[in-house]
Amino acid sequence: MTGSRALIAGVDEAGRGPLAGPVYAAAVILHPRRPIRGLADSKLLTPQVRAELAALIQQRALAWAVASADVEEIEIHNILGATMLAMRRAVSSLLIAPGHSLIDGNRCPPLPCPASAVVGGDASVPAISAASILAKVTRDREMRVLGAHYSVYGFAANKGYGTSLHLAALKRHGPCACHRRGFAPVRRMLEAHAYSRGYIQGE
Repeated sequence: MTGSRALIAGVDEAGRGPLAGPVYAAAVILHPRRPIRGLADSKLLTPQVRAELAALIQQRALAWAVASADVEEIEIHNILGATMLAMRRAVSSLLIAPGHSLIDGNRCPPLPCPASAVVGGDASVPAISAASILAKVTRDREMRVLGAHYSVYGFAANKGYGTSLHLAALKRHGPCACHRRGFAPVRRMLEAHAYSRGYIQGE
């Protein structure tokens, strides 16, 4: 791995809030002579624009990497710890080592380089915007794959977030393997299903 103190990586995550699926993080070192127009907070972009920008980022960036933490790791480390783990994996996977990393939010994971937290960085720092786009596009793609396996939950549409249709399916069918059992809505459904099947003794 080669690197330079002058190189700055932007780092962001996607998928902290959903009830199902892994959390993803991306790290991006933009090329100063290959600018990308339209970089913004991924949540403000349409899926088509995100996909187009993700392709440009992968073509033009000096280095980029995407990593994840799975549902089991979310259960072990909690969602914040799993997010930090995914961010560390993304930065460590860059083929060019940055001299500094800018992290969206108010916390920094332990990294092999100095890091600074930037609140609202996904809207104000282009490298963080690029990371938010890559993380979001990659996670959405993974949720579409999971949606093909667990079609009753509508993951392809809701991406694991607690929409009314998702919660209704969760109530009817109970959680599947990719639900985050530590999250309150899922935990309540687990307890309700266990009670209805006689696994929890009522008073």
